[in-house]
Amino acid sequence: GHYISVDTSYEGEKAVLSSPDLYSEEWSCVRLIYQIATTSDTSPDPTRLNLYLRQEGGSFDHLLWSAKEPSDSWLIASLDLSNSTKKYKLVLEGEMGQDKSTSIAVFEIKITSGYCIECDFEENHLCGYVNRWNPNVNWFVGGGNIRNSQSILPKDHTLNSALGHYMYVDSVYVKHFQEVAQLISPRTTAPISGCLSFYYQLKQESSIVFTVYLRDMSGFYEEIWKTNSALNADWALAEVDFNAPYPMEVIFEVAFNSAKGGYVALDDISFSPVYCSNQTGAPFNPANAGCNFEEDLCNFYQDHKDGPGWSRVKVKRNVYRAGDHTTGFGYYLLANTKFTSQPGYIGRLYGPTLPGNLRFCLRFYYALYGFFKMSGTLAVYIFEENHVVQEKIWSVLDSPKGVWTQAEISFKKPMPCKVVFVSWCKSFWDCGLVALDDVSLSLGSCQAADLLLPSPGECTFEKDECVFTQKKRGRGSWHRKRGPTPTSYTGPKGDHTTGVGYYMYIEASNMVYGQRAYLVSRSLRGTSGKQCLTFFYHMYGAGTGLLSVYLKKEGDDEEIPLWRRTGEQSISWLRGLIEYESDTNYQIIFEAIRGVSVRSDTAIDDILFQAGPCLEMEEIQFSSGYPDSLNEIEY
Repeated sequence: GHYISVDTSYEGEKAVLSSPDLYSEEWSCVRLIYQIATTSDTSPDPTRLNLYLRQEGGSFDHLLWSAKEPSDSWLIASLDLSNSTKKYKLVLEGEMGQDKSTSIAVFEIKITSGYCIECDFEENHLCGYVNRWNPNVNWFVGGGNIRNSQSILPKDHTLNSALGHYMYVDSVYVKHFQEVAQLISPRTTAPISGCLSFYYQLKQESSIVFTVYLRDMSGFYEEIWKTNSALNADWALAEVDFNAPYPMEVIFEVAFNSAKGGYVALDDISFSPVYCSNQTGAPFNPANAGCNFEEDLCNFYQDHKDGPGWSRVKVKRNVYRAGDHTTGFGYYLLANTKFTSQPGYIGRLYGPTLPGNLRFCLRFYYALYGFFKMSGTLAVYIFEENHVVQEKIWSVLDSPKGVWTQAEISFKKPMPCKVVFVSWCKSFWDCGLVALDDVSLSLGSCQAADLLLPSPGECTFEKDECVFTQKKRGRGSWHRKRGPTPTSYTGPKGDHTTGVGYYMYIEASNMVYGQRAYLVSRSLRGTSGKQCLTFFYHMYGAGTGLLSVYLKKEGDDEEIPLWRRTGEQSISWLRGLIEYESDTNYQIIFEAIRGVSVRSDTAIDDILFQAGPCLEMEEIQFSSGYPDSLNEIEY
């Protein structure tokens, strides 16, 4: 047969293969049979094979999958594509590394409707299911008139004939007590929940343990189904509720107690997005357990016995006190405000009830002001409802004063539970201010969430400058930095993403008045329809100059101004929103101009490109001078 491979004579370049326009209102599964072959052991810059989803109307390709591990045989990758009303293309990209001896080949690409975990085992790729090899007991393909086993094996279930195929484990080779054979499904690549069903057959003379597990990326097993012992030797249907909000594998495991244990056969694994049991409840939506406090407390509440420990407040844009984390103009929660200044106060904020037996990642931002002793001023407890048990899962140790810092905590509890934020101080002299904002909850551990591929068109500057490059004209340049800038009374104290990460800024002390620095994106794909660009900017310092954003279309010399701010704006990171459209390829340019003095460090962070119009408007408050009222907190 034929395969397609990447020409290796172009070092450091990318080979791109694009599909025709595809359209699928149903879920579908892309199967890719590929191989990366190399003769050398390790290379600092490995060769990669990437698969992108290019949706109509977007300027960025979404990375679905990437592989760099070399192998000496063909491998199979299975990727779920969720249903969509938009047309799309699949784009295969071969990235040649430094190593001359490496080659990339693709043998087959197949898109089938349905889910990747479904399989009838009639095709020789077995839908990407693999047996975990064991010296004695393994899953084999049965049927198709294969009669090499000592047990009398059944007809298959799909075709109900001796020609069909299924998977089986036989006990005749068992040497040790409780040896297990594992059949592992392809890993899910999109969140799915519903009903997993399969047909199985047990022929047993002594006890067989047949179990189905889910295994997440961190290797944690969860049992979801087990056979009951009494069974006839015909194909039986098993159905089990299945919930994979984050990448998981399904593992079919068989354990025998002796060599006379008989066999287990498995066939026709299928999946439906509707739960098997007529569960009335909708699946848990983690978005309901988060809040940015812009409108209200969402699903959070306080216990009135404690008194009003937390207040929802807002700060007018000013140069003394930082605003909220969400936009810089909005609301956040503050503990120990003028209502609760009696010593020994305690403020508890309760979150909504979370279902048990799910792994969660909780993220939130906090800032502390005016404490002598930081530790213990803010803590997070898990409150299990049935047993009135409180478990402390996090508390603040030390953090830079007045900087919004991100905390993330993974947890899993067997019973339904609540997250409780607790702020307290023992004596009046210790009491400072504790601020809280942008609480979010996602399914899966925080480490697993970090392994997920970043959304296309997002740049936090944590690893590099993403799609942006410097355009050097004279001495002005943007620098990537973490922590405060060198000059006092100007620039941010920390970044917007986590408080301890990286941002881009201009260092005014190395520039002269009126000098410009350009940060230019690579060429982005033009699309019909509106696009929304969100970013955060920091303009603090008495001598601050200008920050402008331009759109430059391919083939035009003219740069179209989209957005501009002049002079000192706030001590906070503020959110900028720009709606624009371009049907030809284009670039986005951030231009900073140094102001009259060295107190003119301008910074940007957290740039996000999204297809479609902006859902919110940007808040613009123009103020002249700084009257005293600007530093007040509004309750």
